[in-house]
Amino acid sequence: MNLILMGLPGAGKGTQAEKIVEKYQIPHISTGDMFRLAIKEGTELGTKAKSFMDQGELVPDEVTIGIVRERLSKDDCEKGFLLDGFPRTIAQAKALDDLLMDMSKSLDYVLHVDVPMEQLVERLTGRRICPTCGATYHNEFNPPEQEGVCDKDGSALIQRKDDQPETVSKRLEVNLEQTQPMLDYYRDKGYLVSINGSQEIDKVFQDIDDKLGDLV
Repeated sequence: MNLILMGLPGAGKGTQAEKIVEKYQIPHISTGDMFRLAIKEGTELGTKAKSFMDQGELVPDEVTIGIVRERLSKDDCEKGFLLDGFPRTIAQAKALDDLLMDMSKSLDYVLHVDVPMEQLVERLTGRRICPTCGATYHNEFNPPEQEGVCDKDGSALIQRKDDQPETVSKRLEVNLEQTQPMLDYYRDKGYLVSINGSQEIDKVFQDIDDKLGDLV
């Protein structure tokens, strides 16, 4: 099964990726992992990507696509793959279509873990950090034993600026602007499957699993 996984920050995409990979034994391929592997292996494209990254520049699409091709050509992708964080633009999506056609492969589904914006804000702003030991808590999902106090060293927990509502809302809006054209593109092609990410983690996976069962 050849899949793309999409979802805004806080949607629980990473958790679902782990569950999909564990059950279906296909590799979880994130953009960062692809770049790191290509650089570690010292491939020509990996070296090119590193030169852009070292200068703080975006890696051009033609280099990224080349690295995707290298990664999807590896033996562990024979039974399928789960792409995460790629493609990010319509140009990359079209290039991926061409690449898969060249490799005699095709997408099965684009899984979109969909959570309402207000719920994402709630999830992302609930995080609290211990400034002393770095322990991370969440008001709802992983609260400390005593409200506002670190279990490990008794320090007062803080909310990072990145986790404050205004910052989180802005980050989500930017992400949505980038993501929406991709969702529309894959919806028009008939690949998009929207999954209700507001449910319990296991129920979200059950919905994904029900859909993927069609491919087995």
